[in-house]
Amino acid sequence: MLFKNIIKNPNIIVGDYTYYDDFENVENFEKNVKYHFDFIGDKLIIGKFCMIASDVKFIMNGANHLTNSLTSYPFTIFGNGWESAMDGKSYPHKGDIIVGNDVWIGYNATIMAGVTIGDGAIIAANSTIVKDVAPYSIIGGNPAVEIKKRFSEQQISKLLALKWWDWDIEKITRNVMYLTDNELGKLID
Repeated sequence: MLFKNIIKNPNIIVGDYTYYDDFENVENFEKNVKYHFDFIGDKLIIGKFCMIASDVKFIMNGANHLTNSLTSYPFTIFGNGWESAMDGKSYPHKGDIIVGNDVWIGYNATIMAGVTIGDGAIIAANSTIVKDVAPYSIIGGNPAVEIKKRFSEQQISKLLALKWWDWDIEKITRNVMYLTDNELGKLID
C-alpha cells in the first residue's frame, strides 16, 4: 500500500513514493499533524520521494494564539460569557506547510506552520524548523540553522532544473545507479 493512500484528510497532500517510517504503525502519521482543524483550511503538502522518520511533527495554524494583545489566552473556546472575546479579531495564520521533493526529515523533527522546505533538503533529527529551508541544504538544531549546503550553487541549480522526481518511472529506473552517485554528468537522457 502506498503511503499517500492511507491519508484520509483532504488537506494533507502527499506525492508519489514518499514514505513515513513509524516505529509502531505508518497509519500514525496523521496523529503527528497537530492542530489541523478543518475550519482553518490550511494544508500540509509533501512532495515526491520524501523520507519522513518516525515522530516527525507538523504544527499547523490551529496552534497559533494572539501575540499582539495583552494576553494570548484563548478565552473564546471556553464559553461562559467569553464567546465574543475574538469578535473583530483573528488568530495569526502563517500559511501552509510545504515540503519539496526528495526531502529527508529526521526522527522527531518539528515543522512549524508556514514553513517551506526546499527540494533535496535534509532536516536533522530533533530539529525545530521555524523558517524556510533552502533547497539542498542540511539544517539542524532548535531553532534549526543551516549546517551546510549539500552541493555547490552550480550543482544545486542543475539539480533544481533537472527535477528528476518528475521523470517517468522508467527513466528513474534507468538512472537509479547514477541518482545514488554524486556525479551529475553520469545521468542518462
